[in-house]
Amino acid sequence: MGDFNEKVRRLGSAQLPCPACGLPQEQVQTLEHEPVLLEPDMLLLAHTVPADHRWIELSDGRVALYGVCPPDPFQRCRILHELACPGQALPDLWPWLTTLRQENARKAERQHEEPPPLPPGTGHLPDVG
Repeated sequence: MGDFNEKVRRLGSAQLPCPACGLPQEQVQTLEHEPVLLEPDMLLLAHTVPADHRWIELSDGRVALYGVCPPDPFQRCRILHELACPGQALPDLWPWLTTLRQENARKAERQHEEPPPLPPGTGHLPDVG
């Protein structure tokens, strides 16, 4: 038996740029050790996501589709990046997903913008720290 203070070993994940929008997507292993690309840093209440789109994180870092209906009201889940990707044409599955896609489109635009130029005569910013 292992030490109970020992941390659970988690499988690694990787963030890859989406070819359609350029934003990061997280590659995570499923129970079958197949990779899926999920929206990074987003845990949603499972009851707001249809059963066939809920990815639940397991203690070892893998994910599994969670089709229990209705889910526990406090259960959190993840979704595929392709559902939130502003670079892909998808149907409007849920109102909050449309909002997420619009925000991701703004993020992708800002990612490629250059910072605004400094006002004339201010060759550099003052040292404030």
